[in-house]
Amino acid sequence: GLGTFEELFEIWTWAQLGMHSKPIGLLNVASYFDLLLQFLDHATSQQLLKPVHRDLLLVSNSPDALLSQMQSAAPVNTPKWIDASQT
Repeated sequence: GLGTFEELFEIWTWAQLGMHSKPIGLLNVASYFDLLLQFLDHATSQQLLKPVHRDLLLVSNSPDALLSQMQSAAPVNTPKWIDASQT
């Protein structure tokens, strides 16, 4: 439910903010999350999300493939939206 979404987006936000560099995986069983993923891609195309941040979320419909993606994922240095001089 909503708590699941909140947890996913919270850990994803922590990665965006540089609070952790662990891979984030979403197992898309039976295409359950397809509409959410389409929305996220739309948000990226509309520049609400930066592509580097969208790419932090690894997605697969196969547990083995997702684990492989996560094992080979390298930490990403995510740029800040603004720096201290802009505040």
